[in-house]
Amino acid sequence: MHTTRKSISEISFSILLGLICAFIFLLIAYPLYFIIIASISDSVLVSTGKVLLFPKGISFFGYSEIFQDSRIWTGYRNTIFYTVAGTLVNLLVTLPAAYVLSRREFKAGTFIMFAFVFTMFFNGGLIPTYLLMKDLHLINTVWVFIIPFCVNVFYLIIARTFFENSLPKELYEAAAMDGCSHFTYFIKVALPLSKALISVIGLYYLVGHWNNFFTGLIYIRSNELQPLQIVLRDILLSNQVFSGGAGTGGSAGGYAQRYADQIKYGVIIISTLPILLVYPFIQKYFDKGVMIGSVKG
Repeated sequence: MHTTRKSISEISFSILLGLICAFIFLLIAYPLYFIIIASISDSVLVSTGKVLLFPKGISFFGYSEIFQDSRIWTGYRNTIFYTVAGTLVNLLVTLPAAYVLSRREFKAGTFIMFAFVFTMFFNGGLIPTYLLMKDLHLINTVWVFIIPFCVNVFYLIIARTFFENSLPKELYEAAAMDGCSHFTYFIKVALPLSKALISVIGLYYLVGHWNNFFTGLIYIRSNELQPLQIVLRDILLSNQVFSGGAGTGGSAGGYAQRYADQIKYGVIIISTLPILLVYPFIQKYFDKGVMIGSVKG
């Protein structure tokens, strides 16, 4: 009898937990779903609250106008390059630095780590940083997206903690007895055992580069070097298709108002879809490694 009651309570708890998880999932997923259906629905129906679960007045005009703008393809090309190259440089700098700082025999590690952490709390500000970029001749170049942001201190701390606590010390001692140097140990032993860490940090770096808006806004003047986020901002603010009609009233004003929201929602989808497509391929590493190196012991 006791066992039966316990089973019923467990089943009830599982059902309740499932309902809570489903509710939380809907809270997270519905806004994204709404943006998708709103981007292909009549803006008047969207603004009056008549579009809730299914698109109405379906039209792909907003997407067609967005993709007809050549700046979109230039922005995609630039952002893909900045994201891929920037993430590679981030990993090439962060992982070796974290490994070196994790080695207790490296006596200067404490001071260097303090210098890194110091930059998390204090910096020169926007104007001194801009002047520094100017003196380094990085203004209006592709390298301004890559070189100044090659290390994120928070991710460096996570990687260092992982190398320090998650890799057994006996592993290096055994490799050293076979004549393995630190460099060889890092390449052939530490990195293959750090796939979850690399995937998580790599994803964070990748998303950061993809969403990088401020760098292009401050340091880039050439339209040929602008990232996708700046291009999408310009489309939202001054799209030529609607600039002549918006605010003038009559049929032109109604035309602009009707499709302006479609472009707004379409821009959101275009900017987030690539990252959403990448995530499933590294989800198995992300689930296992999201807390790696975040706690000691």
